[in-house]
Order: sequence, then structure tokens, then C-alpha cells
Amino acid sequence: MSDISEISSLVKPHGLVVLGVFDESGVNKESGLVLVGNAGSAMWTVFKRSVEFADGAPDPLDRWSRRIGKAIATELGASVVFPFEGPPYPPFLDWAKTTGQAFPSPLSMYIHRTYGLWHAYRFALRLAVAVTEVQPGSIHASPCLSCNNQPCLDACPVDAFSTGAYRVDDCMAYLSANESSGCREMGCRARRACPVAVEYQYQSEHAQFHMDAFARSKYALKIVLGR
Repeated sequence: MSDISEISSLVKPHGLVVLGVFDESGVNKESGLVLVGNAGSAMWTVFKRSVEFADGAPDPLDRWSRRIGKAIATELGASVVFPFEGPPYPPFLDWAKTTGQAFPSPLSMYIHRTYGLWHAYRFALRLAVAVTEVQPGSIHASPCLSCNNQPCLDACPVDAFSTGAYRVDDCMAYLSANESSGCREMGCRARRACPVAVEYQYQSEHAQFHMDAFARSKYALKIVLGR
């Protein structure tokens, strides 16, 4: 068996944490699947010092994640899966839900019971043995269920979430037309309005990195050009 504390100690120097665990027995020949990612901006401090951040080549965070994930998998004798490799893309959100640690939120992104909206999955480790951690099952509930006011739904400057579905076209048009807005410089205003795990909110530089990448994406370009 693999001890989850061992895995946590291996990913911690990279600013990463274990975000969830479950047993895949009967689905794959491997047994334990461990989701690894960032919570808050601890990863950002490490990533900024990396070769990938400084070399000017595309997709620096994905390349950094691939290097770190493969190294840790090799040390554990595990295989590794990345959310950005596809199509077809691995079902990370389905896996996250299965762990019992993350749930859909009104903003369409998943909310973690400990880290709120301030987490992201960088890779998953598949181990040939079970992981020694109590499986979460269904004993946890989404923190959104006890959030009566849900301020996230009223915070977006273009009401991109008011209809119950994320209107990505409106969001992208606003980001493209307002490069100095709070959403571009500090991260999504609706996300920042969430009262859960505010201590893990991304640093502004970290949030801006992701928002700039989002706004520069091929999808964003198609929205702006009307294609």
C-alpha cells in the first residue's frame, strides 16, 4: 500500500497538495488514483523560479506540470495522467467528484471542501496498489449548499452566471474589451466573491497569469472575431 503522507511530502516542495483520492479497482489494473494540484498560490512561488516560466516558450505551466508529475510518478513507480493531454481529455472533474472532496458550484467550476474555488488539478497519479486513506464516500456536502446568499452570482460585471449556465461569450467579450479591469488584473470577480476558503485566494500576479492565458486562448479569439 502507498501512504498518502508520502505522496503529500513529495509534492509539497513544488507547492502542490493532494486534492483527492479514490480506489479504481475494477476499472483499471491500477488501484489507487491520487489527484494532485495547487491550492492557493504556494505553487506560483515555485513555478516562477522554473525554467519553463522563464524560457518564453508556449504553455509554461503545462510543461512544468508535466516535468514535475513525471518525476514524482517515477519515484513512486506510478503512471501519471495530465488534464491538458487530449483529445480525448481525461475526466478530471468526474474523478474530483468521485473523491467526495469537490462539487459543482453555481459558477460551473468545481469547489473543494477545503480549498474552495482556489484549486486546480495539475496531474493524477495512478498507483498499482491501494492508497492508505479513508475513502471520503458521501459524508461530505458541497459548501455551496450552506451558502444562503451566494454572492458569487451577483458579482460578475456582465452577469455571466445569472441564468444558471456560464455565458462564456459575454465573459470573453468583457475580458477582451477591458484589459485593465479587476477581473483581468486580480482574477474573476465572481470567483473572488465566494466566501469559502478566502485564505487560499490566488495572489494577484498568479490570478492575472491565468486570466491572461484565458483571454488569449483560441476560443477567446474566435469570440472577439465573431467566428
